Amino acid sequence: MQRLEHMQHLDKHLVDELAQVARESVRDELREQARGQRRKAALYGASGAVALYAGAAVALAVGLALALVLPGWAAALITAVILGAVAYALRNAARPSPAPGRGAAGQASVPGQRDAGRGRAGGVAVPPVPSTPPATGVVPPRPDTPAPGAPGSRG
Repeated sequence: MQRLEHMQHLDKHLVDELAQVARESVRDELREQARGQRRKAALYGASGAVALYAGAAVALAVGLALALVLPGWAAALITAVILGAVAYALRNAARPSPAPGRGAAGQASVPGQRDAGRGRAGGVAVPPVPSTPPATGVVPPRPDTPAPGAPGSRG
């Protein structure tokens, strides 16, 4: 009986050691991957900062070149308009284009409904407005009930 308990203790000890080794190896591998990803993220961030300064230098050069032939305020205004147009074009290029026959939010377009850009309020779909106001006091018949006096009607 004592030998069996000793074997169970050895088995439990071996399992604990294997689990500890597996945990350590996974932890080391994750640390190494995270170190590489941190370095890559830092390089991307530095690249973005340098690109921002390069864009500012180009904008300054355009403004100074225009200032040679125009007053300073006009050169600055033209440069701002050019940068605004570039920003607008980049924003539109970043948006996914809707599928043919679909509205801006990917919903199927309905004939007679206002276009997809105007029929929205804060991104929420607005139902189409009827062309005539509803009649008051008149209740339309239900489509599943026959009209009075028709064959198969009660009354």
